[in-house]
Amino acid sequence: MNKKDLISALSKNVGLSKKAANDAIDTIITTITKSLKKGEKVTFVGFGTFTVRKRKARKARNPRTQEIIKVPAKKVPVFRPGSELRKSVK
Repeated sequence: MNKKDLISALSKNVGLSKKAANDAIDTIITTITKSLKKGEKVTFVGFGTFTVRKRKARKARNPRTQEIIKVPAKKVPVFRPGSELRKSVK
C-alpha cells in the first residue's frame, strides 16, 4: 500500500473527497514529523509508537576503497509496533 492507496481507502470508508482525505493524511504526517523534531514521543495505543533515537558517531569502511571514514552522530526516527498490531500480523 502506498499513499495513493491510503487516500483512496480513507476517502471510500469515511466518505470524504480525495482532496480532503489527502489533506488529512498530510496533516497527520506533518504533525508526527513536527513532534519528533521536538523530541516528543508519538503514541497510537494498540498501533505503535514513533520515537527518535540517537546514534553514536562511529568509524566505517568504504567497501570499494577500503578507506576508513567517520560517520557522524545523528538522530533517527524509529517505529515500535504496538501489541495489537503485532498480534494482527502473526
